Amino acid sequence: MRVHVVSDVHGRSDALARAGDGADALICLGDLILFVDYDDHSQGMFAELFGAEAAGELIALRTAKRFDEARAMSAALWASLGGDPRDHIERSVRRQYGEIFAAMPAPAYLTPGNVDLPRLWPEYLRPGHRVLDGESVEIGGLRFGFVGGGLRTPYRTPNEIDEEEFARKVEAVGEVDVLCCHIPPAVPELLYDVVARRFERGSEAVLEAIRRTRPRYALFGHVHQPLASRVRVGRTECVNVGHFRGRGVPYALEW
Repeated sequence: MRVHVVSDVHGRSDALARAGDGADALICLGDLILFVDYDDHSQGMFAELFGAEAAGELIALRTAKRFDEARAMSAALWASLGGDPRDHIERSVRRQYGEIFAAMPAPAYLTPGNVDLPRLWPEYLRPGHRVLDGESVEIGGLRFGFVGGGLRTPYRTPNEIDEEEFARKVEAVGEVDVLCCHIPPAVPELLYDVVARRFERGSEAVLEAIRRTRPRYALFGHVHQPLASRVRVGRTECVNVGHFRGRGVPYALEW
């Protein structure tokens, strides 16, 4: 068996269409949409609505951890459009989801990321797509568990949840051969982004589950340029499958 695993797609529908080539199935660990691009300020829904210069200013404020100023700037821009900002965001998200799910290979097993709006996914899923979150499934004789979303951060991305709710999903997965999450276990080397120069949020519940149940692999994304992309915890290989928007190449798992 061979499965390809992607995470942090962030709008790369062109590469996603080829991500299942040569594999028996595709696994997608979320963050399908692109809100703002830290590398190319002209990309993403924020730049489409307000321009690259405004996107660059928002990114600079976030990078400097001036979150209150970033939120105030963003709120003023959304107010300038009139109406409810959530309506403008949802229209942009729907357009991106239409493109992404049209390109998504099948069969595919998906779990949402922290920037996703999973309540919209059922409208775009095609035959052969299956969403799992706090659930497990057998693929080629191995048990794969899925835990989507992220934990609370100052960035306030739309699919962040409390630690207790996240831990309940991890517990519901139980013992598996491969644990698939959007965010990493709380191992410092896996959380530090060397380009953004900050620690992202990881899960203590995932780390505890790895120590307790000892899966063969723990696969995740979320940290785009990690200090370490691979760390062993006991018998478990913990692997960041890579920033798919930047690389356009899936991680391959064979057994």
